[in-house]
Amino acid sequence: MEYTTLGSTGVEVSRICLGCMSFGDSDWREWVLDEEEGIELVERARDLGINFFDTANMYSRGESERVLGKALEGHREESVVATKGFFQMDDEDPNSGGLSRKAIEQELDNSLERLGMDTIDLYQIHRWDDDTPIEETLRALDDAVRREKVRYIGASSMWTYQFADALQTSDRLGLERFATMQNHYNLLYREEEREMLPYCQQEGVGVIPWSPLARGYLTRPHEEYDATTRGETDDYAREHPYFEGGGREINERCEELADEHGVTMAQIGLAWLLDQEWVDAPIVGTTSVEHLEQAVEALDISLSDSDAEYLEEPYEPVRVSGHE
Repeated sequence: MEYTTLGSTGVEVSRICLGCMSFGDSDWREWVLDEEEGIELVERARDLGINFFDTANMYSRGESERVLGKALEGHREESVVATKGFFQMDDEDPNSGGLSRKAIEQELDNSLERLGMDTIDLYQIHRWDDDTPIEETLRALDDAVRREKVRYIGASSMWTYQFADALQTSDRLGLERFATMQNHYNLLYREEEREMLPYCQQEGVGVIPWSPLARGYLTRPHEEYDATTRGETDDYAREHPYFEGGGREINERCEELADEHGVTMAQIGLAWLLDQEWVDAPIVGTTSVEHLEQAVEALDISLSDSDAEYLEEPYEPVRVSGHE
Protein backbone atom coordinates (compact mmCIF):
# COMPACT_ATOMS: atom_id res chain seq x y z
CA MET A 1 0.00 0.00 0.00
CA GLU A 2 1.07 3.55 -0.70
CA TYR A 3 0.20 6.40 1.64
CA THR A 4 -0.16 10.13 1.17
CA THR A 5 -0.82 13.20 3.27
CA LEU A 6 -4.48 14.19 3.14
CA GLY A 7 -4.44 17.75 1.88
CA SER A 8 -2.75 19.99 4.46
CA THR A 9 -3.90 18.00 7.50
CA GLY A 10 -0.71 16.04 8.09
CA VAL A 11 -2.80 12.86 8.36
CA GLU A 12 -1.41 9.91 6.41
CA VAL A 13 -4.03 7.95 4.50
CA SER A 14 -3.88 5.00 2.13
CA ARG A 15 -4.05 5.99 -1.53
CA ILE A 16 -7.15 3.83 -1.81
CA CYS A 17 -10.09 4.79 0.40
CA LEU A 18 -12.72 2.10 0.91
CA GLY A 19 -16.14 3.54 0.17
CA CYS A 20 -18.76 1.94 2.39
CA MET A 21 -21.97 2.69 0.48
CA SER A 22 -21.86 -0.89 -0.81
CA PHE A 23 -22.74 -2.50 2.49
CA GLY A 24 -25.43 -2.14 5.13
CA ASP A 25 -28.91 -3.24 4.06
CA SER A 26 -30.02 -4.65 0.69
CA ASP A 27 -33.53 -3.27 1.31
CA TRP A 28 -31.99 0.14 0.64
CA ARG A 29 -30.34 -0.84 -2.67
CA GLU A 30 -30.50 -4.33 -4.21
CA TRP A 31 -26.73 -4.56 -4.72
CA VAL A 32 -25.82 -3.68 -1.11
CA LEU A 33 -24.05 -6.36 0.97
CA ASP A 34 -25.23 -7.48 4.38
CA GLU A 35 -23.36 -7.04 7.65
CA GLU A 36 -21.24 -10.19 7.51
CA GLU A 37 -20.04 -9.51 3.97
CA GLY A 38 -19.40 -5.85 4.79
CA ILE A 39 -17.25 -6.76 7.77
CA GLU A 40 -15.32 -9.23 5.58
CA LEU A 41 -14.59 -6.42 3.10
CA VAL A 42 -13.33 -4.09 5.83
CA GLU A 43 -11.13 -6.78 7.33
CA ARG A 44 -9.58 -7.59 3.96
CA ALA A 45 -9.08 -3.88 3.31
CA ARG A 46 -7.15 -3.58 6.55
CA ASP A 47 -5.04 -6.63 5.61
CA LEU A 48 -4.17 -4.85 2.35
CA GLY A 49 -3.00 -1.75 4.21
CA ILE A 50 -6.09 0.41 3.66
CA ASN A 51 -6.57 2.69 6.67
CA PHE A 52 -9.05 5.18 5.16
CA PHE A 53 -12.80 4.47 5.20
CA ASP A 54 -15.63 6.70 3.94
CA THR A 55 -19.31 6.32 4.74
CA ALA A 56 -22.36 8.56 5.25
CA ASN A 57 -25.38 8.65 7.52
CA MET A 58 -27.72 8.17 4.54
CA TYR A 59 -26.08 4.96 3.28
CA SER A 60 -28.59 2.24 4.13
CA ARG A 61 -30.11 4.86 6.46
CA GLY A 62 -27.35 4.47 9.01
CA GLU A 63 -26.64 0.75 8.65
CA SER A 64 -23.39 1.36 6.75
CA GLU A 65 -22.03 3.42 9.65
CA ARG A 66 -23.07 0.75 12.15
CA VAL A 67 -21.42 -2.05 10.17
CA LEU A 68 -18.23 -0.03 9.67
CA GLY A 69 -18.05 0.77 13.36
CA LYS A 70 -18.47 -2.89 14.25
CA ALA A 71 -15.85 -3.95 11.69
CA LEU A 72 -13.29 -1.52 13.14
CA GLU A 73 -13.73 -2.55 16.77
CA GLY A 74 -10.27 -2.88 18.27
CA HIS A 75 -8.66 -1.06 15.33
CA ARG A 76 -10.05 2.42 15.75
CA GLU A 77 -6.79 4.24 16.45
CA GLU A 78 -5.00 3.12 13.29
CA SER A 79 -8.01 3.93 11.10
CA VAL A 80 -9.06 7.21 9.48
CA VAL A 81 -12.86 7.31 9.38
CA ALA A 82 -14.88 9.77 7.33
CA THR A 83 -18.63 10.18 7.27
CA LYS A 84 -21.10 12.72 5.93
CA GLY A 85 -24.36 14.44 6.71
CA PHE A 86 -26.92 16.48 4.79
CA PHE A 87 -29.65 14.30 3.28
CA GLN A 88 -32.87 13.90 5.27
CA MET A 89 -32.78 10.81 7.46
CA ASP A 90 -36.37 10.76 8.74
CA ASP A 91 -39.23 11.44 6.35
CA GLU A 92 -41.29 12.74 9.27
CA ASP A 93 -38.58 15.10 10.56
CA PRO A 94 -37.47 17.89 8.20
CA ASN A 95 -34.71 18.83 10.65
CA SER A 96 -33.05 15.42 10.17
CA GLY A 97 -31.49 16.82 7.01
CA GLY A 98 -29.84 20.00 5.82
CA LEU A 99 -26.95 21.89 7.39
CA SER A 100 -28.57 23.96 10.12
CA ARG A 101 -26.95 23.87 13.55
CA LYS A 102 -29.79 21.66 14.81
CA ALA A 103 -29.41 19.18 11.95
CA ILE A 104 -25.63 19.02 12.19
CA GLU A 105 -25.56 18.54 15.96
CA GLN A 106 -28.23 15.85 16.11
CA GLU A 107 -27.10 13.93 13.03
CA LEU A 108 -23.44 14.08 14.09
CA ASP A 109 -24.39 12.59 17.47
CA ASN A 110 -26.38 9.87 15.69
CA SER A 111 -23.41 9.05 13.47
CA LEU A 112 -21.06 8.87 16.44
CA GLU A 113 -23.44 6.48 18.21
CA ARG A 114 -23.80 4.20 15.18
CA LEU A 115 -20.04 4.17 14.57
CA GLY A 116 -19.37 3.53 18.26
CA MET A 117 -16.76 6.28 18.29
CA ASP A 118 -16.08 9.37 20.40
CA THR A 119 -14.54 11.32 17.54
CA ILE A 120 -14.93 11.20 13.75
CA ASP A 121 -11.71 11.92 11.88
CA LEU A 122 -13.34 13.66 8.91
CA TYR A 123 -16.92 14.96 8.99
CA GLN A 124 -18.15 16.14 5.60
CA ILE A 125 -21.14 18.10 4.36
CA HIS A 126 -22.65 15.79 1.76
CA ARG A 127 -23.94 18.66 -0.40
CA TRP A 128 -24.45 22.44 -0.27
CA ASP A 129 -27.51 23.67 1.62
CA ASP A 130 -29.19 26.57 -0.18
CA ASP A 131 -31.51 27.14 2.78
CA THR A 132 -28.85 27.66 5.46
CA PRO A 133 -26.24 30.46 5.51
CA ILE A 134 -22.77 28.98 5.20
CA GLU A 135 -21.72 30.96 8.27
CA GLU A 136 -24.19 29.03 10.45
CA THR A 137 -23.00 25.71 9.04
CA LEU A 138 -19.34 26.58 9.57
CA ARG A 139 -19.92 27.79 13.14
CA ALA A 140 -21.67 24.52 13.99
CA LEU A 141 -18.85 22.48 12.42
CA ASP A 142 -16.21 24.60 14.17
CA ASP A 143 -17.92 23.94 17.50
CA ALA A 144 -17.90 20.19 16.72
CA VAL A 145 -14.13 20.34 16.28
CA ARG A 146 -13.66 22.34 19.50
CA ARG A 147 -15.80 19.81 21.38
CA GLU A 148 -13.55 17.04 20.00
CA LYS A 149 -16.43 15.28 18.26
CA VAL A 150 -14.71 15.88 14.92
CA ARG A 151 -11.03 16.27 13.98
CA TYR A 152 -11.34 17.73 10.49
CA ILE A 153 -14.20 18.92 8.30
CA GLY A 154 -14.70 18.38 4.59
CA ALA A 155 -17.07 19.23 1.77
CA SER A 156 -18.53 17.36 -1.17
CA SER A 157 -19.82 18.20 -4.65
CA MET A 158 -20.71 21.85 -5.14
CA TRP A 159 -19.89 24.78 -7.40
CA THR A 160 -16.40 26.21 -7.02
CA TYR A 161 -17.75 29.67 -6.19
CA GLN A 162 -19.64 28.13 -3.26
CA PHE A 163 -16.54 26.36 -1.99
CA ALA A 164 -14.51 29.57 -2.33
CA ASP A 165 -17.20 31.40 -0.34
CA ALA A 166 -16.98 28.76 2.39
CA LEU A 167 -13.18 28.92 2.67
CA GLN A 168 -13.17 32.72 2.65
CA THR A 169 -15.89 32.79 5.33
CA SER A 170 -13.81 30.48 7.52
CA ASP A 171 -10.74 32.66 7.07
CA ARG A 172 -12.67 35.88 7.78
CA LEU A 173 -14.32 34.54 10.94
CA GLY A 174 -11.43 32.44 12.21
CA LEU A 175 -13.39 29.21 11.90
CA GLU A 176 -12.29 25.68 11.04
CA ARG A 177 -11.63 25.36 7.31
CA PHE A 178 -12.78 22.59 5.01
CA ALA A 179 -9.72 20.36 4.66
CA THR A 180 -11.03 18.10 1.90
CA MET A 181 -13.23 18.04 -1.19
CA GLN A 182 -15.06 14.84 -2.10
CA ASN A 183 -16.13 15.52 -5.65
CA HIS A 184 -17.33 13.67 -8.73
CA TYR A 185 -14.30 12.84 -10.88
CA ASN A 186 -13.31 9.98 -13.17
CA LEU A 187 -12.14 9.25 -16.69
CA LEU A 188 -15.69 9.75 -18.00
CA TYR A 189 -16.50 12.87 -15.98
CA ARG A 190 -13.78 15.52 -15.95
CA GLU A 191 -15.70 18.78 -15.62
CA GLU A 192 -14.06 19.32 -12.21
CA GLU A 193 -10.77 20.02 -14.00
CA ARG A 194 -12.10 23.42 -15.09
CA GLU A 195 -12.20 25.13 -11.70
CA MET A 196 -12.64 22.93 -8.62
CA LEU A 197 -9.51 20.81 -8.88
CA PRO A 198 -7.09 23.67 -9.60
CA TYR A 199 -8.72 25.65 -6.78
CA CYS A 200 -8.28 22.76 -4.33
CA GLN A 201 -4.64 22.47 -5.35
CA GLN A 202 -4.13 26.19 -4.81
CA GLU A 203 -5.77 26.09 -1.36
CA GLY A 204 -4.07 22.91 -0.11
CA VAL A 205 -7.36 21.03 0.04
CA GLY A 206 -7.24 17.24 -0.15
CA VAL A 207 -9.17 15.65 -3.03
CA ILE A 208 -10.96 12.32 -2.53
CA PRO A 209 -13.09 11.68 -5.63
CA TRP A 210 -16.30 9.69 -5.49
CA SER A 211 -17.43 7.36 -8.28
CA PRO A 212 -13.87 6.83 -9.58
CA LEU A 213 -15.13 4.02 -11.83
CA ALA A 214 -18.29 5.77 -13.03
CA ARG A 215 -20.65 3.59 -10.99
CA GLY A 216 -19.22 0.48 -12.61
CA TYR A 217 -19.31 1.64 -16.22
CA LEU A 218 -15.49 1.70 -16.35
CA THR A 219 -15.25 -1.87 -15.05
CA ARG A 220 -16.65 -3.79 -18.04
CA PRO A 221 -17.33 -3.40 -21.76
CA HIS A 222 -20.24 -1.15 -22.67
CA GLU A 223 -22.43 -3.99 -23.91
CA GLU A 224 -21.99 -5.97 -20.67
CA TYR A 225 -22.86 -3.17 -18.25
CA ASP A 226 -26.62 -3.73 -18.22
CA ALA A 227 -26.13 -7.42 -17.46
CA THR A 228 -24.91 -6.66 -13.92
CA THR A 229 -27.21 -6.31 -10.91
CA ARG A 230 -26.06 -2.74 -10.43
CA GLY A 231 -26.40 -1.96 -14.12
CA GLU A 232 -29.97 -3.24 -14.08
CA THR A 233 -31.05 -1.56 -10.85
CA ASP A 234 -28.88 1.52 -10.34
CA ASP A 235 -30.97 4.29 -11.86
CA TYR A 236 -28.53 6.87 -10.48
CA ALA A 237 -25.85 5.75 -12.94
CA ARG A 238 -28.10 6.75 -15.84
CA GLU A 239 -28.54 10.20 -14.34
CA HIS A 240 -24.83 10.93 -14.86
CA PRO A 241 -23.48 11.73 -18.34
CA TYR A 242 -21.21 8.68 -18.57
CA PHE A 243 -23.01 7.44 -21.66
CA GLU A 244 -22.91 10.81 -23.40
CA GLY A 245 -20.23 12.58 -25.43
CA GLY A 246 -17.22 10.33 -25.89
CA GLY A 247 -18.15 7.99 -23.05
CA ARG A 248 -18.61 4.85 -25.10
CA GLU A 249 -15.33 5.32 -26.99
CA ILE A 250 -13.44 5.91 -23.75
CA ASN A 251 -14.98 2.70 -22.40
CA GLU A 252 -13.75 0.86 -25.51
CA ARG A 253 -10.25 2.32 -25.24
CA CYS A 254 -10.13 1.40 -21.57
CA GLU A 255 -10.97 -2.19 -22.54
CA GLU A 256 -8.28 -2.14 -25.25
CA LEU A 257 -5.54 -0.89 -22.89
CA ALA A 258 -6.60 -3.36 -20.22
CA ASP A 259 -6.06 -6.19 -22.71
CA GLU A 260 -2.66 -4.79 -23.71
CA HIS A 261 -1.49 -4.48 -20.10
CA GLY A 262 -3.03 -7.77 -18.99
CA VAL A 263 -5.11 -6.09 -16.29
CA THR A 264 -8.78 -5.24 -15.75
CA MET A 265 -10.64 -2.22 -17.08
CA ALA A 266 -11.22 -1.06 -13.50
CA GLN A 267 -7.47 -1.10 -12.86
CA ILE A 268 -6.87 1.06 -15.94
CA GLY A 269 -9.50 3.56 -14.80
CA LEU A 270 -8.03 3.71 -11.30
CA ALA A 271 -4.44 3.93 -12.56
CA TRP A 272 -5.41 6.96 -14.65
CA LEU A 273 -7.09 8.64 -11.68
CA LEU A 274 -4.20 7.91 -9.31
CA ASP A 275 -1.86 9.60 -11.79
CA GLN A 276 -3.76 12.90 -11.59
CA GLU A 277 -1.65 15.30 -9.53
CA TRP A 278 -4.55 16.75 -7.54
CA VAL A 279 -5.99 13.40 -6.39
CA ASP A 280 -5.09 12.15 -2.92
CA ALA A 281 -7.19 9.00 -2.61
CA PRO A 282 -10.11 7.89 -4.78
CA ILE A 283 -13.03 6.42 -2.86
CA VAL A 284 -13.48 2.90 -4.18
CA GLY A 285 -16.73 1.12 -3.45
CA THR A 286 -16.95 -2.60 -4.15
CA THR A 287 -19.09 -5.63 -3.33
CA SER A 288 -16.25 -8.09 -3.92
CA VAL A 289 -13.04 -8.90 -2.05
CA GLU A 290 -11.48 -9.82 -5.39
CA HIS A 291 -12.30 -6.41 -6.87
CA LEU A 292 -10.93 -4.73 -3.75
CA GLU A 293 -7.66 -6.60 -4.17
CA GLN A 294 -7.53 -5.59 -7.83
CA ALA A 295 -8.08 -1.95 -6.88
CA VAL A 296 -5.04 -2.07 -4.63
CA GLU A 297 -3.01 -3.72 -7.38
CA ALA A 298 -3.82 -0.72 -9.61
CA LEU A 299 -1.25 1.21 -7.59
CA ASP A 300 1.44 -0.82 -9.36
CA ILE A 301 0.25 0.02 -12.87
CA SER A 302 2.20 2.71 -14.70
CA LEU A 303 0.41 4.26 -17.63
CA SER A 304 2.63 5.96 -20.19
CA ASP A 305 1.92 9.50 -21.33
CA SER A 306 0.69 8.09 -24.62
CA ASP A 307 -1.64 5.67 -22.77
CA ALA A 308 -3.13 8.56 -20.81
CA GLU A 309 -3.53 10.69 -23.92
CA TYR A 310 -5.20 7.80 -25.73
CA LEU A 311 -7.73 7.41 -22.91
CA GLU A 312 -8.38 11.14 -22.63
CA GLU A 313 -8.60 12.03 -26.33
CA PRO A 314 -12.29 11.13 -26.97
CA TYR A 315 -13.54 13.14 -23.97
CA GLU A 316 -16.11 15.82 -24.75
CA PRO A 317 -17.48 18.38 -22.27
CA VAL A 318 -20.70 17.15 -20.67
CA ARG A 319 -23.37 18.61 -18.38
CA VAL A 320 -22.40 19.19 -14.78
CA SER A 321 -23.49 16.26 -12.66
CA GLY A 322 -23.34 15.37 -8.97
CA HIS A 323 -24.10 18.67 -7.24
CA GLU A 324 -27.73 17.80 -6.55
